[in-house]
Amino acid sequence: MSDAKTKIRTILTGPQLASFATVTEDGRPWVRYVVITTDDDLNLRFATYLESRKVAQVKKTPQVHLTVGGSMESEGPYLQIEGAARVTTDQEERNAAWNDMLSKYFQGPEDPNYAIVIVEPSRIEYWSFESMEPLVWERQ
Repeated sequence: MSDAKTKIRTILTGPQLASFATVTEDGRPWVRYVVITTDDDLNLRFATYLESRKVAQVKKTPQVHLTVGGSMESEGPYLQIEGAARVTTDQEERNAAWNDMLSKYFQGPEDPNYAIVIVEPSRIEYWSFESMEPLVWERQ
């Protein structure tokens, strides 16, 4: 595993709060918080309402950006993630992503309003306060 990927994994552990940026219908950026999880290939996932604004934006323009990690208090490292997003209602994906926190928003993993956004990163930059240059991971 590359040094960049190893360091990226130190941030992408368990559910993480991330800022998720999309492009609106009129070409403007829009950012909101989401709670992401990741898999071994560094793909990111989060739950959302199928009829949400972010789903419509992803369907129209799948290029997205996320920022994860960092803290002013601890001067911790953070990630800038560029990638392509897609929306799925595949039952296997919904079952795998389900957790009890989601029961506040959805009836269960079979809820027709429950969808998963999957982001496949093309580039991840690992930024730290130790350097003015990021460590870069790019999908091959």
